[in-house]
Amino acid sequence: MSDDQKTRPVETLRDGNIKASVWENTRDGKTNHNVQFRRSYRGEDGQYRDTDSFAANDLLRLSRLAEHSYDAVSRLREHQREGQPRDGQENRRTRGRDRDRDR
Repeated sequence: MSDDQKTRPVETLRDGNIKASVWENTRDGKTNHNVQFRRSYRGEDGQYRDTDSFAANDLLRLSRLAEHSYDAVSRLREHQREGQPRDGQENRRTRGRDRDRDR
């Protein structure tokens, strides 16, 4: 595994400007999964940035994304138990509704 692959999430799920990155960590022969939730926004300088702060109107989409993340981690664990590759996917997979980032 290259250094570039080690620093990428195994799966990324999106709902508009909110994303969930699923990370896989292996230590002492055991694999664990962690999920990081981020929201993208455009700063005053016009550049996109990420934050881990969510507005009240983001919470329903965040909870649904958390549910999809749970399903993704469950699927990854099942593939590990069966010794199968992850559906031949690349490091990222997009799920959820595609919404314009400039909402």
